[in-house]
Amino acid sequence: MTLPPGLRKAVLITHVTCSVGWLGAVAAYTALDIVAVTSQEVATVRGGHLAMDLIVSYVIVPLALAALVTGLLQSLGTPWGLFRHYWVLAKLLLTVVATAVLLAETRTVAAMAEYAASGADPRAMPGTLPHSIGGLVVLLLITILSVVKPQGLTPYGWRKRQERRRTKPGGRMPVSG
Repeated sequence: MTLPPGLRKAVLITHVTCSVGWLGAVAAYTALDIVAVTSQEVATVRGGHLAMDLIVSYVIVPLALAALVTGLLQSLGTPWGLFRHYWVLAKLLLTVVATAVLLAETRTVAAMAEYAASGADPRAMPGTLPHSIGGLVVLLLITILSVVKPQGLTPYGWRKRQERRRTKPGGRMPVSG
C-alpha cells in the first residue's frame, strides 16, 4: 500500500516534526536532570524535578508516541517498507525500545516530582541521568540512521526487489532450464 503523494508528505512532515521535537524535549529534560542532580539549592532541585515531570508527561511521551505511529505509517505507506531495509528495522526497534523505557520511567519521574513537591529535601534523590543521556544517544542514533540510510536489504526486501524486477516491463526474466 502506497500513500497518495499529498498524504505521504503530510505524514512525513508530522513524523519529522514529532521526532525532532522528541529529541529537543529530551535534550531539555537532560539539562534539567543535570541541574537537579548537581545543584545544592533545594528550590532549584525541587523545581527541576517538577519541571521534568511536566516535560515527560505533556511533551516527551506524546511526541514519542506520535513519532512511533507516524513512523509506522511512513514506512508502510512508502516504497521503503517496514521490513525491506535493515536501517528501517533498526529505527523501529530503537524507537520501540526507547518508547518502552520512557513509559516505564515516567512512574519514577512522577514519584520523584511528588517527593520534591512534598516539602522534603529533594537533594538526596538520584535523578534519572543514565536514562536521560541514554535516551538522547538513542534518539541521535535514530536521527543518523534517518539521514544516512545505510544500504542493506533484508532477505524479505531482497525477494521483493527480485519479484519487482521480474514483473517490470523490460526487467530481467528468470532463466529456465
